[in-house]
Amino acid sequence: MAMDKLSISLDESLTRIIREAAADEDLSVSAWLSAAAQDRIRNRLLRVALDADAAEQGGMSIEEMETFVRAARSDAIVTTPYHSAA
Repeated sequence: MAMDKLSISLDESLTRIIREAAADEDLSVSAWLSAAAQDRIRNRLLRVALDADAAEQGGMSIEEMETFVRAARSDAIVTTPYHSAA
C-alpha cells in the first residue's frame, strides 16, 4: 500500500494521550491516528448516507429515532476518558 507522509501539529496534552492510547493498543502512533481517521471518515459517510435516506424517505419519526437510539446504545461499549497520573 502506498503511504503519504504528513506533518501535523497537536496540543501537547493531546499528543501525550495519543501516545498512551497507541501504546496501550500496541500500535504505532501513525497506525493509531490512521485508525482514528478511518473511524471519523466512516462516521461521516454514515451521516451522509443517513441524510440522503432521510431526504428520500422523509426522515424518522421521533418514536423511530428513540427506538434507533435505544438499540444503538444497547450495543455500545461505554468508555471514560483515560487520565494518567503523569
